[in-house]
Amino acid sequence: MQLFSKIKNVIHLMKEVDFNQLSEISKKIDISKIMKTVGELDEKQLDGMMKMLTERGKKGQHQLPPIDGDFYDMDLKLTQEQRDIQMRVRNFMENEIQPIANDYWKKAEFPHEIIPKMAELNICGVAYEGYGCPNLPFVMEGIIAEELARVDVSISTFFGVHSGLAMGSIYLCGSEEQKQEWLPKMQKMELIGAFGLTEPNVGSAVSGGMETTCRIENDEWVLNGQKKWIGNAAFADVTIIWARDETSDKVKGFLLRKGTPGFTTEKIEDKMALRTVQNAIITLKECRIKETDRLQNANSFRDTAKVLRMTRAGVAWQAVGCARGAYENALKYTKKREQFGKPIASFQLVQNHLVEMLSNLVAMKTMVYRLSELQDQGLLTDEHASLAKVFCSMRTRDVVSHAREVMGGNGILLEYNVARFVADAEAIYSYEGTKEINTLIVGRAITGYSAFV
Repeated sequence: MQLFSKIKNVIHLMKEVDFNQLSEISKKIDISKIMKTVGELDEKQLDGMMKMLTERGKKGQHQLPPIDGDFYDMDLKLTQEQRDIQMRVRNFMENEIQPIANDYWKKAEFPHEIIPKMAELNICGVAYEGYGCPNLPFVMEGIIAEELARVDVSISTFFGVHSGLAMGSIYLCGSEEQKQEWLPKMQKMELIGAFGLTEPNVGSAVSGGMETTCRIENDEWVLNGQKKWIGNAAFADVTIIWARDETSDKVKGFLLRKGTPGFTTEKIEDKMALRTVQNAIITLKECRIKETDRLQNANSFRDTAKVLRMTRAGVAWQAVGCARGAYENALKYTKKREQFGKPIASFQLVQNHLVEMLSNLVAMKTMVYRLSELQDQGLLTDEHASLAKVFCSMRTRDVVSHAREVMGGNGILLEYNVARFVADAEAIYSYEGTKEINTLIVGRAITGYSAFV
């Protein structure tokens, strides 16, 4: 619909050429062929034509280039169908989330009213096959993560936990019966999921030091322990809980339904990042789970790692979105902010900051695109995902720092839409594996020696 509207606008502008001009033009070019070509243009090409047509006659005016963080046009690799999905997500974020993002971040509350609108985008489990999922290439999972984070990293995190970690655990580790029960409703966002792995006393070393335990007792599993930093857990309908079997010492996964006796949550307050995300501490006290709610294909931490490998790639894309949002907002600011009688974007030192930001952003985007290509080809490894997470989260920190710097004191105010990115970049830097842990995963792969202790 949006593309059709833009085509109409182009035609309308072309009609403004008077008859004599049109007659002369028709002697030189095939107008019917031009109209056919216009109908085949993509969003970006139409924008360029609109800009050219609307700006004719403005001689002497300094026309500024558009603000676009995709400097190498990587999104041109997308098909028209994929591009349409990208634009739907972008419009949703700009129209529905941008106006409320700062307010909810400041209040540390979640805008539950957006969930039905988000469900209409049909993007949950975008790369999964069956169960109502779109079954598109993994690159689209990345594109969606980028578009969400470009406006609000908190909403991107909420979505990543639900669609990636929670749905992904069921998709990769659940039985067919469990998939049929949960995935269709989660895909429609009728049910929201959470993912409980990290604990109060152990984060990166959870694979070998998990303190939450499970034991079989009279055909039921009894869970005890705590989980921390669990996104969406404060209101989720189902939470994936990982626990160590007291008998076999193997890690197993469980589907904990909302309201299960012995399962309680406490919202984590006073965060400096991702304030809209409702993180919680989960306490499990003699919590009894039926065997049918044990993830049937999760029998060791290797199975947990399959989920993390898949979603870690998404976090790298999320870092790109965070950096892009900071860069584009900072660039917009420098074009409008005037000092000494002219826009600060015309100053050499400001341009140096902007180019450094853009260089990092282009490198990150190129890397994650290749990462998703490997994922679509079935070649993705732990070290591939870890390297992208390390590099992109580090470079995002650098980008948001430059963005804050070119904005001076205004850079710390929410109203200028960069302060959130500065704070939220710190969360991206730490979750889904710290820099140190992901570095050691890559180091082990390239040297053949494990430096883990």
